[in-house]
Amino acid sequence: MSYQVLARKYRPQKFSDVIGQEHVTRTLQNAIAQERIAHGYIFSGHRGIGKTTVARILAMAVNCRSAEKPVAEPCGICDSCTEIRAGNAVDVIEIDAATNRGIDEIRELREAARYRPARDRFKIYILDEAHQITDAAFNALLKTLEEPPGHVIFMMATTQPEDIPQTIRSRCQHFSFRAVKFEDIMGQLREIVAKEKIPADEDALALLAEAGDGSMRDALSILDQAIASTSDHLTLDSVRSLIGSAPAAALETVMQAVVESSSEKILVLVDELIGEGHSPTHFARQLVRFLRNVTVAKIAGKDSALLQISSDERARVARIADLFTEEDLARHLQIMLRTHGELGYRQEQRFHLELGLLKMAHAQRLLPIEQLLSDVAPMATGTARPTKIPHLASAEVRRPEPPSPARSSSVSPFAADSARKNTPKSETQDDLAPMATRSGNSGASVVIMGSAAPAVSQFAPQPQPAALTDVRAEARAEVNAEFLRDAVLHALGNQQMLVSLLENAEWRLEGNALIAKVAASSTMIEMSFPADARRIASAAASGLAGRPIKMLVEPDGAPQAMPEARRSSSNGSARSRAEQDPIVQRMKEKFGAEIRTVIDYREKQ
Repeated sequence: MSYQVLARKYRPQKFSDVIGQEHVTRTLQNAIAQERIAHGYIFSGHRGIGKTTVARILAMAVNCRSAEKPVAEPCGICDSCTEIRAGNAVDVIEIDAATNRGIDEIRELREAARYRPARDRFKIYILDEAHQITDAAFNALLKTLEEPPGHVIFMMATTQPEDIPQTIRSRCQHFSFRAVKFEDIMGQLREIVAKEKIPADEDALALLAEAGDGSMRDALSILDQAIASTSDHLTLDSVRSLIGSAPAAALETVMQAVVESSSEKILVLVDELIGEGHSPTHFARQLVRFLRNVTVAKIAGKDSALLQISSDERARVARIADLFTEEDLARHLQIMLRTHGELGYRQEQRFHLELGLLKMAHAQRLLPIEQLLSDVAPMATGTARPTKIPHLASAEVRRPEPPSPARSSSVSPFAADSARKNTPKSETQDDLAPMATRSGNSGASVVIMGSAAPAVSQFAPQPQPAALTDVRAEARAEVNAEFLRDAVLHALGNQQMLVSLLENAEWRLEGNALIAKVAASSTMIEMSFPADARRIASAAASGLAGRPIKMLVEPDGAPQAMPEARRSSSNGSARSRAEQDPIVQRMKEKFGAEIRTVIDYREKQ
């Protein structure tokens, strides 16, 4: 007799033998005991976790001949159970939907379903990889699946239930299978190696269970290969060399080089791994899983149930977790996830792996923005930089320097965030509140951000010194047209034509309007004093006066001769109507505007 692989040899034959799917097996057993057997089932989930196996066990349970009705656990020795287990039962038809996915095959299935079973109670159709069936074929099966004959049961197994039409899923009972837990795979592997009388180290079985990635069939397949590769004993090194994974010490060494920001060590280690034949893609995947475990150990502790690893690996990730902060580990995990994704379609995989590891080393040199703000925060409590006071025509008034406040302690964003993370919530609020009060009493500005930030009223602006207020009031009182004239000419210094025109002008200040009367026509003024120059002049005058100032330029004396088109459009009646318009009057009062040109469109018509 030919050799039978472990995945088939130790395939569960009863509901009680299935591991990790108690929520499915318990429901099916209760349904059989209550005689509430459905006509359609969908079993979905990860590969190698027992979907087809449970379908076969359910078929044996409903057709078992040890009793006159379906039983919760098949006997396994009657003709029906034996034939179903061997795969040659007449009334249990297993169909590979990946190859029988067309509408013609489904039509044949629908025609055959009308006939009663040859011997058993039910005629059962097990459709493996059911998501491969085409939409047209599903539509052909729709009516039969909704109202099948009483002797027919459909069971569909799939890894992609979202590809099955909703009209099909709504007519079946859907069972979602879970990935098998690490401890369950470990227990099954121990029992199997004990039955096979093969000595194996615990670390070797743990590596096999981790390599299975939640699939019992994958773990058994790797175990079968490991048994064949070794002579008498399963060791960690033999299993590691078989599956091509890098030593766990190499992962730890890489992270130690990262925390030291040692780029040379990283490049040397990558060269050694590549020289030993390790795949860059596989190593990147290992490092991603390792960083995930380190992050979990940092957050939840090394004994957390979220870590599906051996005891030695728990100690290793705990040592690395002590070297990094939670923010650093999240950043490194993001870098390696991006690197692993890029390696799948890159030609120079070694270079991209080295680049990803170097990014992690360089990331250790980055400073959090909170820490930068904490370094700048004490500067906010120092002496304020004096502000230059405009030069007055009569005398130069200098701003007196306020007394330097005593340097007091300030709560920076970085310190506040650290205190919030390392201190219970109640203690944090009790500690920061007196600190903010003390700082506020001393006159220093306190910078607190985040959840520990105090109310806005604590940061109300302090009243200015009386001496400084008097200086500003005196400066505003001395503002006149000549004073503003020098500032405007200085601001327009790069426009020689305009400056020469304004130097000989007659200046006056009327309310919020600074008017320069020049000996030029309106046309020349419009050409020499464009909108950009007006904005610059107005800004210079407003900055010195301490209030909004509008800069205006008007011609001196009688109006100059104007072109015929302009003269015809600026008749007296049109100008008078414009001056009496309430909107124009409002604009003149509000902004100091003036009417320059009036065009009467009614006359043009």
